[in-house]
Amino acid sequence: MEQVGSAKEFPSQNIISRRPVGIAMSSLVSPGTPSYPPSTYPPSIHPASPEQDNVSQSHGGHTITLLRTPERLGPYSQPYSLEDGGNAAIQPGNQLSAELTERHVNMMAFSQCVGIGLFLQAGRVIYLAGPGLGAIAYIVTGTVLWSCAACLGEMTALFPVKGPIIEFPRRFLDESLGYTAGWMTWFSWIVLVAAELVAITHIFQFRYPQELLQAARYPDPTLEFYPSASPAVYVLCFFLIMLTFNMLPVRWFGRLEYIFGTIKMLFIITLILFNVIIHIQQPVKRGAFWTYNEPYSFAARNMTLPNKNVVQGDAGRLLGVWEAMTTCLFGMIGFETIAITAAENKDLRTEETVKIGTRKISLRIITLYTLATFTVGLNVPYTYPTIVDNAVISFGFGQNSAFVASPVINRLRVWPYIVNDFIIFSATTAGANGLYNASRTLHALASIHEVWPNWGPVQALRRRLERTNYGVPHAAVVLSACFGLMGFLACNPDSQKILGRMVRCCVVSMMITYGLVAASFIEFYKSVEGAAAGQTMEVVDIYNPLVRQLYDRSNPRYPYRSHGQCLRAYYAVLACSLFVIFNGWRTFISPVNIKDFFGCYIAVGCLLPS
Repeated sequence: MEQVGSAKEFPSQNIISRRPVGIAMSSLVSPGTPSYPPSTYPPSIHPASPEQDNVSQSHGGHTITLLRTPERLGPYSQPYSLEDGGNAAIQPGNQLSAELTERHVNMMAFSQCVGIGLFLQAGRVIYLAGPGLGAIAYIVTGTVLWSCAACLGEMTALFPVKGPIIEFPRRFLDESLGYTAGWMTWFSWIVLVAAELVAITHIFQFRYPQELLQAARYPDPTLEFYPSASPAVYVLCFFLIMLTFNMLPVRWFGRLEYIFGTIKMLFIITLILFNVIIHIQQPVKRGAFWTYNEPYSFAARNMTLPNKNVVQGDAGRLLGVWEAMTTCLFGMIGFETIAITAAENKDLRTEETVKIGTRKISLRIITLYTLATFTVGLNVPYTYPTIVDNAVISFGFGQNSAFVASPVINRLRVWPYIVNDFIIFSATTAGANGLYNASRTLHALASIHEVWPNWGPVQALRRRLERTNYGVPHAAVVLSACFGLMGFLACNPDSQKILGRMVRCCVVSMMITYGLVAASFIEFYKSVEGAAAGQTMEVVDIYNPLVRQLYDRSNPRYPYRSHGQCLRAYYAVLACSLFVIFNGWRTFISPVNIKDFFGCYIAVGCLLPS
């Protein structure tokens, strides 16, 4: 995209405010209009000081009068340079180094999404909804997260601020909601890191039930990979691997994640083709679409409640699909990585990184997840014992993966081990990426004084977390990683339930954050549309065509927009609210499990004081 009069920095304080002052567009102007000098920012509405009633600014020969705002808003995080070529890395400071490229960002987001969610929970989705409705559940869930990602993407394309998940709710909704979104995002990422570590220990405890091997007439009498080392050993080793990756300069981290993401994409495509081929060849003759026919079905026929009661018919199918959609969420978390990397993306001003990245990650994840679930559902019936899971919250082992069951049912050697080992690789890279997101979120929080208690030791910690070495916030990485040591909960005999609760807590926290982002976009949209139509009295010079064009979403130079985005934002707010409210509906059914209840709703309790 051609840049006209691009500014050296994006001023993060120049941003739309719900009040409704604070509108500021990027350096995009219509063809034929004067360019702004590189040393100045584009015309915008700035909060005036309390001593001023009006402020006049001159830009490119045009004088724009700015009205005084009704109130002073708090300071933003410090702006960062988008064109310094990585100069922030020369010496310690508080600047992140802009060294990631468009391809790095795309694959980082993809690699983050593809962790343990698809491989370990696709079987649970098939059990809850059936093979056909399970694939549809991924599509519907994907549309919700796609809508949220598009909301965040459009705002970030205009204002690539540090910590966008914090800044946008803070300015468009309420400061306290912005701070809450920031802390909940950081919390969800550190929990995800711990969850990936616990999951890795589960994958090392691979032991397929012998009775199922005998029933399938599998060539080998046993199928297991069960080292004798303590789970704590694996947690420590893989924790250090994740930490080491994040201590690297960001350009090397981006290169590694590009390789990892490519490997993951190729492996998922291989799994899709593998399941299609064995369904066509059928080493064990059963007929086409045999998992959809009697005695099985396209959709699950009932839903088993915690008290062992079974809900039959349409009500049972509806409950099963809802629970399946809730299960799908964890495997799709990570779309916002595109926005989190904005401060370190050197192509942001020369490439349509946010626009292309948001669309790519959404289409890739939804398409690959849906096809993977559909194809494995052709070979694994929804009643297969290893994927049956009636627990309210749980997370299985490698033998509970539908992608392991598929080759076993078809009597194929080696493939179960390949899938199991790849899940370990996938969990490790997703955990490293989760630690990256956690550290960048914490670094953004550290740049906001008001988020932290005004106490000397805490403020000293905040200043340390804000600093970077060679463009990497090492202190934020280390502190975030320390909370990842919750992965030692894998040593608990009930680690399967603990992992499930950690995952659910992470999902609910992110759903709250996504809902706040979508709600922020609604206010953002109203402000932009009002300014473009000249319907706001906050801009004295609003009748100047140059000013109105800056806010025109139909302008070809507007960096990113999607069709029906405002409606999609309302859809995202509604869907996220429903997911948060009803994610733990089964915890209210006797016998009530208090631990499961807190796993589902503790994040809601953190939101209420805001």
